[in-house]
Amino acid sequence: MKRHTPAWLESAVFYEIYPQSFSDTNGDGIGDIPGIIDKLEYIKSLGVNAIWLNPCFVSPFMDAGYDVADYYTVAPRYGTNSDLKRLFRLAREKGIRIFLDLVPGHTSIEHPWFKESCKHERNRYSDWFIWSPNVWTGGKQYIHGYAERDGNYMINFFWCQPKLNFGFDKPSKDEPWRQLHSAPGPTAVRAEFKKIIRYWLDMGASGFRVDMALSLGTAFWKEVRAMLDKEYPDAALVSEASNPDRSIPVGFHMDFLAHFGCPVFNALMRSNITYNVPWKMNGAYFSRHAKGDAKRALDEYMRLYRTTKSMGFLSLQSSNHDMPRLRDDRTFDECAVALAFIMTMPGVPFLYYGDEIGMKDVKGLVSKEGAYNRASCRTPMQWDSSKNAGFSTAAPDKLYFPIDPDRNRPTVAAQDATQRSLLNTTRALTALRKSSPALCASGSLEFLYLKRETYPLVYLRSKGRERILVAVNPSGRSAAAAFTLPKTSRVQKLLLGKDAKLGIKGRKAMLTLAPTAYAIYAI
Repeated sequence: MKRHTPAWLESAVFYEIYPQSFSDTNGDGIGDIPGIIDKLEYIKSLGVNAIWLNPCFVSPFMDAGYDVADYYTVAPRYGTNSDLKRLFRLAREKGIRIFLDLVPGHTSIEHPWFKESCKHERNRYSDWFIWSPNVWTGGKQYIHGYAERDGNYMINFFWCQPKLNFGFDKPSKDEPWRQLHSAPGPTAVRAEFKKIIRYWLDMGASGFRVDMALSLGTAFWKEVRAMLDKEYPDAALVSEASNPDRSIPVGFHMDFLAHFGCPVFNALMRSNITYNVPWKMNGAYFSRHAKGDAKRALDEYMRLYRTTKSMGFLSLQSSNHDMPRLRDDRTFDECAVALAFIMTMPGVPFLYYGDEIGMKDVKGLVSKEGAYNRASCRTPMQWDSSKNAGFSTAAPDKLYFPIDPDRNRPTVAAQDATQRSLLNTTRALTALRKSSPALCASGSLEFLYLKRETYPLVYLRSKGRERILVAVNPSGRSAAAAFTLPKTSRVQKLLLGKDAKLGIKGRKAMLTLAPTAYAIYAI
């Protein structure tokens, strides 16, 4: 059966909001849904047309809400279900869709399903989680001796996140108690999550970012995609898998090229995250230090792009709640070059709150709600120069995380008034992307200048008769490139960028770029 792709994804630009750190309206030091509503006009001004909202459901918050205790109810610290429904409605009136964060791989140990599953007497929920047959069996993935029940439960991440039982494709000789998809427990779990998805879509959500998407296998997502195509053809899913050649074919509309398991993102953006990169790295390509190598990363990108482009979209991120911010070890100019790349590549881009103004990681924070080293990128949004940077009226010691103590910290108010600020650069990039079919999700991609350990990077985006040439030089030195265009061109117009010179004669082109600069041309 041919799959349906929502038309709005073609020009989508997402904005990730960590709700507890965005805007606090009731003065308790924790951001809330009314705070997001209050900032919708600002969000619209960024040129984004979709929001990914991190988990906002009832939880004991041992992993910042990724340990859900009730999938049907908003956590009181964020507001109510009515508040969330109002956010859906008001955002849609401004042309903004809302994605919720769905966590299907595990629950909290405080979830009523799990509490029932822990009981000695068999009940409806006994097989909703994965249990060993007794406390003397299991392995490192299991928590031993927790329950009244004679068995150990499998976890999906932290000890407090018991793994839900969606069933398995094949029996396991080592763990024969694992159940197949057709068993009653997995069948009931799958039915319940379809009910959860329908509940929030009916309320006004436009889709879901799915946490640890492939941790429960792939069969379920084929079922969900068929359900969406039939019942909710305007809704979409993005997977946290960083494995698009697996996730997109089984039903996801998008997959992140993020640091988890993805050499593309790590080699381009994260010199300090080197795991899962199958080649030696001297540093990130998008860095003034000019030690990176885009060639091998983008060769892998092209393999994934060709494999999936007829089925779904790759998604590049500026950063997210689990990784260092874009500004980490970068200047504002370096951030602008990186955003120029992210906003001019195929697929659907994601912008993390605060990256549009160059918020920095705040190092050395005490862990809270399972954040650990991730606390540094989860600090409050910096709106202005007032108390707590305009985030909250609470006493500073009551804030969810402290404000960046740097007196020169960037703010929305200051950058809004500065023409060439990172904020206004971001707005210009999103506006250009949305107005140019060639730069949208399905425009074709061809690299014109891409060499090992060499700067700059030059590529062509095309759709119909429109052709957009993009050149980025993240390095701290000037760079030049001679390349051949696929077709003769005599006309060029600089759309965005500066300190660049492009000469074209027939199909031959010569480009020079200043240090840490980008240029986007119509040719």
